[in-house]
Amino acid sequence: MDKKVVIIPTYNEKENIEAIIRKVFSIEGEYHILVIEDGSPDGTADIVRKLQEEFPHRLFMIERKGKLGLGTAYITGFKWSVEKGYDYIFEMDADFSHNPDDLPRLYKACADDGADLAIGSRYCNGISVINWPIGRVIMSYYASVYVRTVLGMDVYDCTAGFKCYRRKVLETIDLDKVQMKGYGFQIEMKYSTFKLGFKIKEVPIIFVDRTLGTSKMSSGIFGEAFWGVLKLKFRKIKPRR
Repeated sequence: MDKKVVIIPTYNEKENIEAIIRKVFSIEGEYHILVIEDGSPDGTADIVRKLQEEFPHRLFMIERKGKLGLGTAYITGFKWSVEKGYDYIFEMDADFSHNPDDLPRLYKACADDGADLAIGSRYCNGISVINWPIGRVIMSYYASVYVRTVLGMDVYDCTAGFKCYRRKVLETIDLDKVQMKGYGFQIEMKYSTFKLGFKIKEVPIIFVDRTLGTSKMSSGIFGEAFWGVLKLKFRKIKPRR
């Protein structure tokens, strides 16, 4: 059986973390979870530690000292997952904006349909976003249009954070050279995957904004992504040696 791990970064997710872990473990297919915990003061790590007693061979956690950025959290998780020999590595938010029931669809896109990266896409089939203010929907949608235009990448949801990678993609990308730390990280990883010749497939999902906890989005995140895309356009993407 393929080894599959879902990476979930957390900061102050005590309202969601137990429910999301139990939900992922309820799905057929023997998914493991790696929580990247950035020193949440609300006790998120304590909840995960307690659950590790119940799921000692499926639930893992890396604790970091403070908020170090979404990109560095995932890169830490990618390196750990590759080292542990996982075949398929997923990214997912802790807040149920990504539906765990869609994990098998992303897996199928890679395992059965030949994709190297499967993206849970909000925009490949119209706009599938629930509970976001219209201004944020417009900003997110046109951010992807901007990225697609500048980078020439045939992906409709360039900032999506619900994904499944084949291990060989993460072995090929030079993770130490990834520069963007916020949501621009999602763009950079897709672009690196695209430029290195891997096959990308978008899987339509319905994105539902969190109902518990608080969003980590900020205008600075969008600023980094805007200027970072222009820099990406002129950067040579080389495989890891």
